[in-house]
Amino acid sequence: MSVTDQGATIWLTGLPSAGKTTIARELAGRLAAEGHRVEVLDGDEIREFLSAGLGFSRADRHTNVQRIGFVAELLASQGVKALVPVIAPYADSREAVRKRHDAEGTAYVEVHVATPVEVCSVRDVKGLYAKQAAGEISGLTGVDDPYEAPAAPDLRIASHTQTVQQSAAALHALLTERGLA
Repeated sequence: MSVTDQGATIWLTGLPSAGKTTIARELAGRLAAEGHRVEVLDGDEIREFLSAGLGFSRADRHTNVQRIGFVAELLASQGVKALVPVIAPYADSREAVRKRHDAEGTAYVEVHVATPVEVCSVRDVKGLYAKQAAGEISGLTGVDDPYEAPAAPDLRIASHTQTVQQSAAALHALLTERGLA
């Protein structure tokens, strides 16, 4: 099996507007150009299609993460690099996904896109921080709902101190080091 045939789940966790999806899409382009089969499982798209009807309670967030983890492991077990930019705010939910991958013998890489909430709220890609500040929404991860940052991720990216390309390159270097790229 060549490196391009080996699947893996690359899970990018972080606050809303941290840069998870942007980094995932940059890395996806690079991996695809090298001949890898790649899918980006964007959290917003998954919520719309696979997890429609789920709310944002702790239980619903856990269910959402488990569904995404199942699909990612399924893809990865078939030789796809599944890039998963999803907030996944709870450590136990992420750990359950990692354990499923371990049980199946599927490579799993956890990346913490560690952008401070102050930077995320300025980026505010979807206007969530503004809506929360205006009292229009509540339960925003990292503001008035918890975000449990990974204690020991495989890689921690400070996206606010480097370019998207540098962030994707750091992740690519880790995948190369692990024989996955």
